[in-house]
Amino acid sequence: MGRMTSPTAASTPLMPDLWHHYGRARSGSDRSVPDRIHFTWDQRGGPGAETLGELSGRQVADLGAGSARQSAHLAAHHCPARIDAIDASPAQHAMALGLYAHLAPRLRLVNADATEHLLGHPGHYDVLYSLFGAVDFTDPRHLLPAAARALRPGGLLVIATLHHYVDGRAAEADPVHADIPAKAPDGTSATMRRWVLQEQVWTGLLGRAGLTTTSAAVLPAAPVGTRSAATLLLHAHRSADQRGLRQR
Repeated sequence: MGRMTSPTAASTPLMPDLWHHYGRARSGSDRSVPDRIHFTWDQRGGPGAETLGELSGRQVADLGAGSARQSAHLAAHHCPARIDAIDASPAQHAMALGLYAHLAPRLRLVNADATEHLLGHPGHYDVLYSLFGAVDFTDPRHLLPAAARALRPGGLLVIATLHHYVDGRAAEADPVHADIPAKAPDGTSATMRRWVLQEQVWTGLLGRAGLTTTSAAVLPAAPVGTRSAATLLLHAHRSADQRGLRQR
């Protein structure tokens, strides 16, 4: 998700929080910890937390956690040593605090840019994942190397992202973003960047970041729903050779 910046001495205005409205209606009616999560766009089925492997005693981070529902599930049901739910949006972070602050200290809610947070935690995490999160909305040429740096040797990165655009258009054959509709906090129209890339583009970017793609699967779209889309699910590992971390 986009980095939130502070005003300068010249009173540069704050970047609007384009995630201000996202999930707000649901948070008022559903405050529960989910019994299950799904690594698919429609959230109706498909792989669950098992796709992350064994989490007991592990250091985990959710990149672009939003209101932290998925992170809350993992904290409550899968016994990680700690899971950091990272999101750059002040509104999403505040929503997460209101919903799941009671799960601390196993769940830590972090209001930060994902790339900057990862760069500040080299060799810290066993598992990182992005469930239609920060990997979709951050330049992967910056985020993926930061993820590789933050993983311990042998650590795992799992990405669930769009296999194609929601309107059916094919994913990009180059690492370029699209501008997609969004709303500013005052309701006015805006756009945000989203990276919808072909499988070989993702695997190439992962390789250049120092990560080895160990699996890539296309999970079909649900048969109902006008905004249904297939999911590309990627697993990548950091080499067990620690020299890569020292060279970065």
